Amino acid sequence: LETHFTPEPLTGDGLLTAYYAPEYEARDQPDMEFSAPVRPRPADMRVTDGSQPYADRTVIEARPTGDALAWMRPEDLFFLQIQGSGSLTFPDGRRLRAIYDSNNGKPFKGIATAMRERGLLADNNTSGDAIIRWLAAHRGPEADAIMRLNPRYVFFRLGPDDGDNPAGAAGIPLPAGRSIAGDTSLHPLGELYWIDARAPALSGAFPTYQRLAVALDTGGAIRGEVRADLYLGRGAAAGVEAGRVRHSLRLWRLTPVSVGP
Repeated sequence: LETHFTPEPLTGDGLLTAYYAPEYEARDQPDMEFSAPVRPRPADMRVTDGSQPYADRTVIEARPTGDALAWMRPEDLFFLQIQGSGSLTFPDGRRLRAIYDSNNGKPFKGIATAMRERGLLADNNTSGDAIIRWLAAHRGPEADAIMRLNPRYVFFRLGPDDGDNPAGAAGIPLPAGRSIAGDTSLHPLGELYWIDARAPALSGAFPTYQRLAVALDTGGAIRGEVRADLYLGRGAAAGVEAGRVRHSLRLWRLTPVSVGP
């Protein structure tokens, strides 16, 4: 790498966040706890990528649920929609992967700032695990009102779960801890980067992330040149770590050295 690539620093400080592949319990039928339907892409959506604006979260959630693929806890489904894919485990032992199929074309709006401004969570305690604990403790109209502050809604399809990491936008399984989602208008898939992330904003976070990573994915909220979302793996432990990543980021692009004929 030192012989064949040249590091080029990108200008300015940016933001590193992280994501993971969640693993959740699910049911075939709803009950008081598992009351949120995993919905397939609606038949009346004109496009599959969600770029055509569609109904917002509030309208979609009021619709009939006869086509539900599975049922989840509301706060779990909300976070599954943020992550974009995940594994569902049913009481009979079946494991299926919920695979992103489309979204309603509405902008993603994080709820952490609103929860902080309303005094629901402390300034340094808006990690993913803190948010999901609050939503679970206030399940019902109070939590629903907070989740509806984010108008984006994601639809899924179900497929077999082989236990591997999910495929990113590049179409290959994401190496945990070594792949990033970026703004593909500025960071083409497959490019190499060195990330140097420090000064965490959330309590309980690792102090630094310094490593080589590959751009293998993208995300609706990942915009800008010095901006990256680090994939940390599957399951609860990865989720706790990912929810605490909000670090100041410096980024280097590793550019191949020119060679002769």
